[in-house]
Amino acid sequence: MVVIKINTASVHRNVAFAQGTLVDPGRRLMFIGGQNGVDQRGRIVGADTLSQTRQALRNLLAVLAEVGATQENVAKMTVHLTESADLSEAYAASASEWGQHPTAVTVLRVAGLANPEFLVEIDAVAAL
Repeated sequence: MVVIKINTASVHRNVAFAQGTLVDPGRRLMFIGGQNGVDQRGRIVGADTLSQTRQALRNLLAVLAEVGATQENVAKMTVHLTESADLSEAYAASASEWGQHPTAVTVLRVAGLANPEFLVEIDAVAAL
């Protein structure tokens, strides 16, 4: 296995994410830059958190697929949500697009992103 999910009994456990991840020795790391809710032409897919998060995750999965990887290879993900983003919509999008592949994740609330219309940006580290 490339990425081992770590959940210790002494820390609160949540089925949506792992408390930590361990990467097998000798693996290459892939750093995936922040993905937003934009299509192939760079157009924002919608004005809501649900559609933008879905698209950001699809973009992240597309970058992984380019090197033959999947969400199983992701060791760490960071989700940046603007203060106006709907957290429940972000979680719903994650459930539909990411599936049951919990990993170490950090969710941050930020004042803004590179484009004022962006509501979400997601970056990740994958082990190949």
